Amino acid sequence: MAATSGIGVSPELTKAFSDAVETKNVRFIKVIIQDESLISVASLPVVNSLNEDLVQLQEYLEDKEPCYILARLDDPPSEWLAISYVPDFANVRNKTLYASTRSSLTKSLGSTIFTDSLFATHKADLTPEAYEAHKRHQAAPKPLSAREQEMANIKAAEREAGNSYEGSNARKNHIGQRVGLTWSSEAEDAVKGLGSQNDSRIVILKIEPSTESLELNSFADVTVDNLSSSIPSDEPSYVFYVWTNRYSQAGGDIVFIYSCPTASPVRYRMVYSSAAMSTYLAAKDFLAKTGSTFPLATKRIETSDPAELDEAFLKAGLNHDVPAGAIVNNDGTRQDDPAKPSFAKPKGPARRR
Repeated sequence: MAATSGIGVSPELTKAFSDAVETKNVRFIKVIIQDESLISVASLPVVNSLNEDLVQLQEYLEDKEPCYILARLDDPPSEWLAISYVPDFANVRNKTLYASTRSSLTKSLGSTIFTDSLFATHKADLTPEAYEAHKRHQAAPKPLSAREQEMANIKAAEREAGNSYEGSNARKNHIGQRVGLTWSSEAEDAVKGLGSQNDSRIVILKIEPSTESLELNSFADVTVDNLSSSIPSDEPSYVFYVWTNRYSQAGGDIVFIYSCPTASPVRYRMVYSSAAMSTYLAAKDFLAKTGSTFPLATKRIETSDPAELDEAFLKAGLNHDVPAGAIVNNDGTRQDDPAKPSFAKPKGPARRR
């Protein structure tokens, strides 16, 4: 956190700014630090648009002296732009002083009024052209981290797939809603078989592009420590994992995991992402009809890196990462552990008779 200088706004500046806000005829107020106080040294009226009025501001800026400029915006005129002008040729002490006082100025005058800010080091930074560039920068999408960009690409593929992917074998239910891809008998039997499992087991399904159907890729008894290494790292897959654990009241969960590694071809991502929900719902229907030792978790897990799938990841994803003294119901809700009595409210002192 940046240090603050402790310099405050003078009563004269407070009044000048208050009057400017009320009258709406002041475009710029120039503020400097003098005698350990923020004071107003000049004001310019509204003549034209802010872009055009910036031209007249140039003569009030000095090459070596910092200042603040409070600028009224055009739309809406009730909002202001806070400009910090700290030229490169200013001495180090003044640079530090103005940098540490900037937040105090806007907070003292009312932070909600200042809806934008601009930092300038040259007069050229406060021309109409420079201000237009500033507005374009503000309106541009914020840069994303590699992880955020990856997820954005997946979501975009999902939207596109949802609008365009209607495989020839896609089925619909009696009210016209999409049910999903056709399941092979091996894939269906493998998922149904998870209902009778008491030990940790994994079933991995894949989409066969030529038939647009869900096929069984593999199944095995796998502990949570070996879960990540059991899932393909170079192609998407649907994973149903029976996870025996001490966090669920039932003693375990059947977890649906949609894995879409970064290295997966985009066309596969689109197909898998568009059918993920229908695959989950179909499995839920299978298990409801055949019965299941453990419940199918209501929370679904998504990952672009199977290597991150461990016990801690599943705990957090299924809402099992809870403090001591709490347990999780099968529906994902939490409740106090009935085995641990709550603290009784102490009785107050007895009344004297």
